[in-house]
Amino acid sequence: MSEIKKFQVTFDCAEPERVARFWCEVLGYVVPPLPEEFASWAEYDSSLPPERQGAAFACMDPEGVGPRMYFQRVPEGKVVKNRVHLDVRVATGLVGEERLAVLQAERARLEALGAECVEVLLADEFNESCISMRDIEGNEFCID
Repeated sequence: MSEIKKFQVTFDCAEPERVARFWCEVLGYVVPPLPEEFASWAEYDSSLPPERQGAAFACMDPEGVGPRMYFQRVPEGKVVKNRVHLDVRVATGLVGEERLAVLQAERARLEALGAECVEVLLADEFNESCISMRDIEGNEFCID
């Protein structure tokens, strides 16, 4: 039997810290602890060579269970649909109107953070409702 591996989710983006802080709010994640010799992440960032300043940021599950998320600056913008996306599980086990109400409440919270609703997919004979969203840089994700 193979060993379970920890993994990190990496996002290409234009503004790593801004996108990381958005996902902290979405997931209840936190910014990793600072290196001891620095008073702030801004101070740490200014210690880097100019070409590395603002180039990356991370966030993590405060309980250490979920994957670390890493955001790296890339020069190109997002062009096509993601091949992989996150499903943020907010209504697990709920069905029908109760599920849709929880999803809509989360949608409103995330829109206040800058997310955009793409489509509300209502339950059918095969699937329960979910909502397709985009983060602050256009990356697709779902709330389900």
